[in-house]
Amino acid sequence: MKKKNTTFKAFLAIMLIATILPWNVASAQGKQAAFDPFEKSINEVSYALNSNQTTSEELVEYYLKRIEAFDDQGPAINSITIVNDNALEQAKALDAERKAKGPRSELHGIPFVVKDNFDVVGMPTTAGSVALKNEYPNKNSFVVQKLIDAGAIVIGKTNMSELAASYGRLGYSSFGGQTLNPYNLNRDASGSSSGSAAAVAANFAVFGLGTDTSGSVRGPAHTTSLVGIRPTMGLTSRTGVVPSSLSLDVTGPMARSVEDASMVLTAMAGKDKADKATKHANRHVRDYAKSLNANALKHARIGVATDFFGDNAEVDAVTNQAIAQMQSMGTEVVPVTFSEQTQYLWTPILGPIDSAEFKSQFETYLSTLPAGGPKTLQEVIAILESPEVLNSATPANPARVEGLKAALEKANTLNSKEYKKIVKREVPKTREEIEDIMDDYDLDAIVFPTMSCPASNTFDKVDPTYVCNAYDTYAAGYMASATGFPEVTVPAGTVEAGMPVGISFFGTAFSEQTLLNLAYSFEQATHARTVPVHTPNLNQ
Repeated sequence: MKKKNTTFKAFLAIMLIATILPWNVASAQGKQAAFDPFEKSINEVSYALNSNQTTSEELVEYYLKRIEAFDDQGPAINSITIVNDNALEQAKALDAERKAKGPRSELHGIPFVVKDNFDVVGMPTTAGSVALKNEYPNKNSFVVQKLIDAGAIVIGKTNMSELAASYGRLGYSSFGGQTLNPYNLNRDASGSSSGSAAAVAANFAVFGLGTDTSGSVRGPAHTTSLVGIRPTMGLTSRTGVVPSSLSLDVTGPMARSVEDASMVLTAMAGKDKADKATKHANRHVRDYAKSLNANALKHARIGVATDFFGDNAEVDAVTNQAIAQMQSMGTEVVPVTFSEQTQYLWTPILGPIDSAEFKSQFETYLSTLPAGGPKTLQEVIAILESPEVLNSATPANPARVEGLKAALEKANTLNSKEYKKIVKREVPKTREEIEDIMDDYDLDAIVFPTMSCPASNTFDKVDPTYVCNAYDTYAAGYMASATGFPEVTVPAGTVEAGMPVGISFFGTAFSEQTLLNLAYSFEQATHARTVPVHTPNLNQ
């Protein structure tokens, strides 16, 4: 009783002082209220910064503390490979700039993570390969620079499947080892943007960047209850990013909400003179977040891609429940099917293109780096096969090395009739098939489970609870990869004791606003995102 009385008297004293000095006390109370960034959106963090509830320096310290507690120790998620040593100084400078001039944008002073195939000055670009551990670029990648110009802070770089291809070890690299899924430590976070996905899901940053060649943003988002965007080819730049296949590669955001992902997409999209694919990007860039419509599903007409069901009963159930939710909101649903080739585009399109392009494009990227490091694919392979790497704690995935050797052999197919036929005939034919389906059925989007199964077990663990009957659980996503059309994945629910799964909204070129509206409408109706059990709030 004595403690309660003392507390009450103190409260009365504070209230009395507040009536005398309301502005100063309110400001002091705002600082003392200790803003908690856990699971907060960009707008919430931005408001806290603008209202003096926190500072960018405090935000960076907060995320570094979480990285130490959960990524380096505890569950050891292992998503962050390199911490930006200059992040705190950059945060202090941005705090001073905010005080003197105001914020540059909503992203001013907000920390984010970057997949380690994006160039960031002061940190090596390894693309997950120990062969590139000393490769320090001279300038930031185009999209990273755009975000830095908006005031955002790179807090760290994230692990990935080595050189953006998993070969059975999703989220494993010789530079970073194995990234774990914060929802289940026996599972991976898909690939190849696994580190960014795990880091954002675990609240090590507000948002993250990934690259997507054949599902590398969408798969990780699906397995970590995030929103992931594969933009239309040419909407975002790839300059300063280690390529896999420039006919297929895009850069995209991952975030905990549709609104956050939309804001980041707006900030990173636009024309880059060094990337010819973005020549007309400025015609299509929108303030996507500003135009989000929570009622978009009410008058929508959606095609359900029935070809991509049947590999996991729980994923099918969550997807069907999501479709039923849309129907209850007024959405018209139409089943759609695709040609046999379009049902599995890896063999006829994606695989041959990637194999033909990788060597020459990778070596062109290596030539932009300072002298001293490997400049050829053969040199990279030699390093990965050296005794030093083979006998290390994280040797290169043997299957990945064999894949690199295969790329050496396939490099001469870049000028082949087969390659030209695929690019000039098969890709346009696939685009036309999808456009015709969209037109014939008058569809706003096509939906399907982002992956037909949940996250798989890591290569070094046995998890008998994992069930997947798919030949390739990423098959549906190959439609966007092959055509260059956009796809947005949003959390749809959970399976297997809390493992997340996502649903995708897929459309034709530059339909991002429509897809984001539909995803936002679904998100606001379901609130399906869950918080990882292994990386809880430190403040509770």
